[in-house]
Amino acid sequence: MKPTTRRTLAAVVTGVAAAVGATATPAVAARAIPVPVPLDGAETALGMELPEVAGELPVPTAGAPEGPRYVEGRLLPERTLPQLPVRGGLPGVDVRQPVPHVLGDDFDHAGVDAPAAELRTLAPGLSLDAPLTAPNPDALGLPAPKLPEVGVLAPVVQTVPVADLGVGPGL
Repeated sequence: MKPTTRRTLAAVVTGVAAAVGATATPAVAARAIPVPVPLDGAETALGMELPEVAGELPVPTAGAPEGPRYVEGRLLPERTLPQLPVRGGLPGVDVRQPVPHVLGDDFDHAGVDAPAAELRTLAPGLSLDAPLTAPNPDALGLPAPKLPEVGVLAPVVQTVPVADLGVGPGL
């Protein structure tokens, strides 16, 4: 193979790799995927202005659970079944409806913008303890019986959704 052919082939392969990397990287790093709703065909068919609608779908990502914690005086660790954290978001929406100057000459549209909100959750967990105490040196190192303990770790949901309702000029 000639050197010019090799350089050309290397340039093509590098360009393809850069194009594939450029398109794959933002999708992986995105927290929400934009979802446009095409209504242009319906506008043409109906002969009227329809609202502009766009949405955002969140991409949930699982985190690493906190491991069991050993506590003095217990035979089994706390959080025997750890809680799994999941981060994602609430879906977002952006709707702009044309309004034919109902509120005056400066108001051509009414809109609602509710962007995807960050959502943090923790799955339920379980904490158990055995029906025996820790070894007791006063009783020749034997454990004493006790009532078993079972605890359910409650799930957690945290988010702060926001929305903006407004009217203004232009669509």
